[in-house]
Amino acid sequence: MSMLNKAALFSDESANYRTPFEPEIGDRVTVKFRTAKDNADQVFYISGKEKIEMEKSYTKGDFDYYTYTTQPLLDGTVHYYFEIYAGTERCFYNTQGVSENLQQYTSFGIVPGFHTPDWAKGAIMYQIFTDRFCNGDPTNDVEEREYFYINRGVRRITDWNKCPDEMDVHSFYGGDIQGIWNKLDYLQDLGVEVLYLNPIFVSPSNHKYDSQDYDYIDPHYGVIVEDGGECLPEQDDDNTHASKYIQRVVNKKNLEASNAFLARFVEEVHRRGMRIILDGVFNHCGSFNKWLDRERLYEGSEDYEKGAFISEDSPYRYFFQFNNEHEWPYNPFYDGWWGHDTLPKLNYEQSPQLKEYILNVARKWLKPPYNVDGWRLDVAADLGFSEEYNHSFWKDFRKAVKETNPDALILAEHYGNANSWLQGDEWDTLMNYDAFMEPVTWFLTGLEKHSDQYRSDMHGNAEAFKSAMTYHMANFYAPSLQTAMNELSNHDHSRFLTRTNCRVGRLHTHGSDAASEGINKGIMREAVVIQMTWVGAPTIYYGDEAGVCGFTDPDNRRTYPWGEEDQELLSFHKEAISIRKENPVLTHGSTKFLTLDHQFLSYGRFSEEEQMIIVVNNAAEEREVTIQVWETGIPMDAVMERLLLTLENGFSTEEKLYEVKQGELCMKVPPVCSMILRRI
Repeated sequence: MSMLNKAALFSDESANYRTPFEPEIGDRVTVKFRTAKDNADQVFYISGKEKIEMEKSYTKGDFDYYTYTTQPLLDGTVHYYFEIYAGTERCFYNTQGVSENLQQYTSFGIVPGFHTPDWAKGAIMYQIFTDRFCNGDPTNDVEEREYFYINRGVRRITDWNKCPDEMDVHSFYGGDIQGIWNKLDYLQDLGVEVLYLNPIFVSPSNHKYDSQDYDYIDPHYGVIVEDGGECLPEQDDDNTHASKYIQRVVNKKNLEASNAFLARFVEEVHRRGMRIILDGVFNHCGSFNKWLDRERLYEGSEDYEKGAFISEDSPYRYFFQFNNEHEWPYNPFYDGWWGHDTLPKLNYEQSPQLKEYILNVARKWLKPPYNVDGWRLDVAADLGFSEEYNHSFWKDFRKAVKETNPDALILAEHYGNANSWLQGDEWDTLMNYDAFMEPVTWFLTGLEKHSDQYRSDMHGNAEAFKSAMTYHMANFYAPSLQTAMNELSNHDHSRFLTRTNCRVGRLHTHGSDAASEGINKGIMREAVVIQMTWVGAPTIYYGDEAGVCGFTDPDNRRTYPWGEEDQELLSFHKEAISIRKENPVLTHGSTKFLTLDHQFLSYGRFSEEEQMIIVVNNAAEEREVTIQVWETGIPMDAVMERLLLTLENGFSTEEKLYEVKQGELCMKVPPVCSMILRRI
């Protein structure tokens, strides 16, 4: 027998190599492994102490396929890998690919009963920071000095195109849910399938990660049916005098009307075949929160219980951790998240009532009349005061969510390895920093995601890109990976288009104009091609598709440039999204790296029936490349059609055909270029 062809060895957790894809307890699962035709003597499936020889089930093209069907699954994750023999050769295959030994062993996993929503698998998502997207109803705009927040009166920005200031949290541009409603045609035309909204509940900040009332949509984003009262005069910082703000956000008529407005909005989103995810900030709330009421906004209302800041007898007393027991009324000695007194840490361990309240909040917005489709969970690993409690809470949260709506998505914000939360009984998936945003950014720009550091050793390092992607993807089981939120930019990091200038900087060091200097739209297009052809849910941060730039927070929260969009970049996004949606293999197919070189990479997305090749040349020079496309199942002699070509100065959808000879695709690749090719 000839030497073992290790490049032909392949398996993964996709439906191509595992059936059923999301099994139940009691199901038998058929696992598949691929070798070159007539190249292996034996293939073994290894799980725990079991080592079972697999059956060569069939041959297709240049490959043999081996299968093994498990015993009925019990409760608990099944870990497995493969061992392959050819003559005197032996090797192993796991999530990291081929290895000579198991020192870097990372097994595949089957989690019976773990399902993530099918609608979220590979979906095109769109993140909206509501205040900066579109002002659809000027009557609900925050007024100048409507209230006092973090050392100053809030500001109403009347120039929609003004870039954010260094201290921006008080500034309101007027974007609202009506504005999103007005732009649903635009979003559908772009190809968006899921809306993810940054927090929209009552809150004094423009980002709203300091919740004031989890039970109601902020009327500044909804509707104000009973207005009145006064804004604060100059020099007055006492919010008990902010009668206009109190009227707007404490008056139940405005709150109920805003909730009803959201219900109508979600109904319209669903009518169009789209979904919507809300942002849940459950680790901490805000100092304005009605449970605490540090600003004493609710103290005089008969519709609300007294806050824990106001009275030791408050029903919310143990929702917070107070460190001085003798300071009531108006006790300021409570724990704040990371020491911020505007972000009181929620004290779940001492308050079962708080836990049940938050679980009811989770249920409320998933049920009629609101019917939202899932939750994004802010700083989810921080909730509680111990890791043990954190896991216990999220297990109960999952039960509450899935019992209310089994098809709801639970998507967590987390940096680092989240595998312990992704075992099928807590979160569904993550905002995918480790296995998408960071590796893509390092490879294409050499910058980290805040634009705070440049590393020449990472810029164009395709091997580092592959290693990071495969290593961190192994921390996801397939149901989580296919729903992972793959972003290039968001509200916490610099805009990707700004990162293409490879320049370290922030708003306070360089000013807002510098964020647009030296940018390279060709690199941006390369990133979008990777985003739209990678496993997971491609998520566009509002305005990225229109050419919005910006350093990290708050500069990344510029307004959408209606009427001044980069039309070519916008058209390109539509084409890339359309290609993804027209080719299901880009959502559900297997993924395999092919050619890797400095500033160059290629990979395949494939099944036995369909194969696509993605090529990225991030170098400033043309190069000749040879890609072993047979590794994806493309026949030794075949024809590839080019669906999309991006260049430094534009893009093309003009068809071009390439011949595959002896399993190789040889081609000249222009500088700063990417291509999507499909086998005919």
